[in-house]
Amino acid sequence: MKKLTLLAAATLLSACQSTTPAGKVGLDGEVFYLQRIALPPSATLSVSLQDVSLADAPAVVIDEQKGPVKGQVPLPFHLSYDPAQVNPGHRYSVSARIEVNGELMFITTENHAVQLDGNDPQPLKIRVDAIR
Repeated sequence: MKKLTLLAAATLLSACQSTTPAGKVGLDGEVFYLQRIALPPSATLSVSLQDVSLADAPAVVIDEQKGPVKGQVPLPFHLSYDPAQVNPGHRYSVSARIEVNGELMFITTENHAVQLDGNDPQPLKIRVDAIR
């Protein structure tokens, strides 16, 4: 009976692991906001992992997840990156935005820095704030 329980638990854990292309690692997280409102069915979520090292240049997008919102907050996301491409001394950040019918509704207003060294807390909690 113990073996059956252990086998079932191992199967469930392996099913919960996120799929990431070979050689890449992932960042899992949730986007949330504090307002007590529901998102309309036409809402879309964009979450990106960026290299924000250069202050006078646009951030370099390493990975991005875009798509329709399924359900309500917290909204799960998964980003992938190749650890061999992580440069020591560079700064990396995760940002998110929620749009409704092409108009911005929520966006990150704080820096959500990640180290990409395998020690980032997961799931990441990314707060977005309403656009007034």
